[in-house]
Order: sequence, then structure tokens, then C-alpha cells
Amino acid sequence: MQNFPCRRILGIDPGLASTGWGVLEDAAGKIKYIDHGVITTKADQPRAERLFFIMHSIRNIIEKFKPAEAAIEHLFFGKNVSSAIPVAEARGVVSAVLAEKSIIVHEFMPNLIKKGVTGITSANKAQVQEMVRIILGLDEIPKPDHAADALASAICAVSSPNIPKG
Repeated sequence: MQNFPCRRILGIDPGLASTGWGVLEDAAGKIKYIDHGVITTKADQPRAERLFFIMHSIRNIIEKFKPAEAAIEHLFFGKNVSSAIPVAEARGVVSAVLAEKSIIVHEFMPNLIKKGVTGITSANKAQVQEMVRIILGLDEIPKPDHAADALASAICAVSSPNIPKG
């Protein structure tokens, strides 16, 4: 029997108020759920303190789970550009920590994450969350939804054909 390297992947759904995260392992294409959660910050705190808390929390998650790779949604500016700025700032902090820790980062457009998890690019949030539950063999949909989105990104990193498998 041949031994295949096990990849540990940290999925991240960045946001200033809530940054979702999820950790998976991929052993020869077999996905194993490890853990998930969310980093929350308070709206009444100064923005710099909120970003620092996200940075510190991501470092702690990396130290605890020791991922070699990360998956994150590519920033997409829709109709409300002003709401995208805090997301971009949180994403920047997360990206800096991933670079600091020499973690390989895979970025996916939102429609590719939907397709990678559900098979269709127009899937709605509920469909994506249910498929995350099914793929990971969980009894319930991961909560909160930011954590489910982070796990969807990690699943996409496992299933994407152009990602090296070790």
C-alpha cells in the first residue's frame, strides 16, 4: 500500500465583524473534517484594534492546527463597494499572516467555490452549506455561515484539479 501525504488546509472567509475559518485534511482525495469557528470583533472597537485581533487570532489558529495551505475567496467588488473595504482590510491582515507563516494560499472566485462544492456556479448559500455538510459527513450545517463558507473554500482547494496534491 502506497502512503500519500496528508494536506492540512485552512479555509478562511474574511470579514471585519466575522472571519470564518475551517480546517480540513486531504489524504489522497479523502476529505476529513478537523474543526471550524469564527473570529468576531465588536463594532464599537476602533478598526485597528479589530484588525489586530483578527491577525492575532489567525496566528493562534495556525499555531494550533499547523496547516500547510490556505484557501480564501478572491475579493469580488459587487454593487456595494463601501462594504467591501472592511472585508478587504480583514483579508489583507489574514493574507499577511499567511505569508508570514509561509503558507501556500489558493484563491478562488465565489462562483468557482460554488461550483467546486455544489457542481453549479449559481448555487445559493443554503445549497452550498448543505453540500458542505454532506461532503464533510457532518450531522448539521456548520455554524455560523462564515465558518461554512470557509470550509467551502477549503473543500474547493481539495477538489480543484490544478492544485498540487503533495
